[in-house]
Amino acid sequence: MKQYLTYTDEVRHALENRLPVVALETTIISHGMPYPQNVAMAKEVEQIIRENGAVPATIGIMDGKIKIGLTESELEEFATNKSVEKVSRRDLPYVLATGRIGATTVAGTMIGAQMAGIHVFATGGIGGVHREGEITWDVSADLTELARTNVAVVCAGAKSILDLGRTLEYLETQGVPVIGYKADEFPSFYARESGYGVDYRLDTPEAVATMMDTKWKLGLNGGLVIANPVPEADALDHREIEAAIVTALKEAKEQGIAGKNVTPFLLDKVKQLTAGKSLQTNIALVKHNAEVAAKIAVAFAALQP
Repeated sequence: MKQYLTYTDEVRHALENRLPVVALETTIISHGMPYPQNVAMAKEVEQIIRENGAVPATIGIMDGKIKIGLTESELEEFATNKSVEKVSRRDLPYVLATGRIGATTVAGTMIGAQMAGIHVFATGGIGGVHREGEITWDVSADLTELARTNVAVVCAGAKSILDLGRTLEYLETQGVPVIGYKADEFPSFYARESGYGVDYRLDTPEAVATMMDTKWKLGLNGGLVIANPVPEADALDHREIEAAIVTALKEAKEQGIAGKNVTPFLLDKVKQLTAGKSLQTNIALVKHNAEVAAKIAVAFAALQP
C-alpha cells in the first residue's frame, strides 16, 4: 500500500511526529467550483487549518500516486486541468494504474486519509441518496465509505440537491453516527435547516474527539458525520434554495444528465439561479468546516498516547 502514497514534507513531518492533520478533498477544487475561486479557496482553507493548530493534507492522484498533501503548482493543476477524473472507491485502481490525474471525492479522500493515518477530514457536503433514488438507485459511494472507513467527516450536511431524509436513513442503517456540531437540526448545505434532526448534539471539539476515540477503541469501524451548519451570516433561505433545486432537477432530467455528471450540473445550475449567491455560501461553509475540523483534530491528537 505504501508504494502508492507520497507526502509533502510538511505532512510527512506532521504524521511522523503525531501532530494533528486534517485531510481535504480535490473534487471540490476540480469539479465543485470555477477557476480562479477554486484555487483561492483551496489555499485559504489550508491556511485556516494551520491557523487553528493543525496541518492541511489536500489529497489527489497524480503520476500513479495518491498524494497526501499538494504543492502550490499541483493545486493549480487540479484547479485548471480539464481532464481531471473524479475518483471514488471504484475508480482508484484504474486511475492509479493508468497514471491519470484524479480528484478524490469524499469516499476517495477518506480512503487516502485512512491509508495515511489521518482521522479528520473537512469537506463541503457529503454525497447521499439522490432524489427519486427509489427509481434510479443513485446512491453515493460516500455513504458506504462512511460505514467502513475510520475517518470523521466535518461537513455542512449532505448536498441539498439530495434526498436528505433517505440519506439519513441510509446512514442509520449503516451505523454511522450523525453529530450536530452546536446544532440540533441536520443542515442542508446552503441552509442551516432541513426539517430533519441529528442523532446527537455535541458542542465542543473535545466532546467530538472523545466520541471518535471511544467509537474506534470499541472496534466499531466506520466514520462519523460531523454536521456543522453554515454560519448564519452566509446561509441562504431554505425555501429559496429548494425552489432553485427543483428547477435544476427538472432541467437535468429533460437533458438526460445522469451518474457522476448530475452533481456538477446541479451545483452550476443552482449557482445561476441564485445569481452566484450559492457559490459564496459554498466557499464560506468550506472555510467554517476547515476551522472546526482543525480544532477537532487538535483535540483528537491530545487524546492519543
